Amino acid sequence: MAWIALVFAGLLEMFGVAMMNRLNQKRDWQSLVLLILGFVASFFLLSFAMKTLPMGTAYAIWTGIGASGGALIGMFFYGESKDWKRLACISMVLGAAIGLKLIS
Repeated sequence: MAWIALVFAGLLEMFGVAMMNRLNQKRDWQSLVLLILGFVASFFLLSFAMKTLPMGTAYAIWTGIGASGGALIGMFFYGESKDWKRLACISMVLGAAIGLKLIS
């Protein structure tokens, strides 16, 4: 259950980052509310997961999902570069997160 919570925490972090970008573009109250809700829910699920999982592993996977997902959202929805070097770096981050899962 902790791993499921951790994955959802990472996905909600991605959502929060996307709303941060949206707030930067639109400056509306809806974006601000969604940003706050996304990050609050993400932190709640992360703290739940950390009751079972080691802190270092949980935090690394949470940030890995958020950072990789944020970069992918930027590429697919906001016109950021899809250069192979960026994709290779994202793959390394995800590979490291999977490696931590396999050894914990």
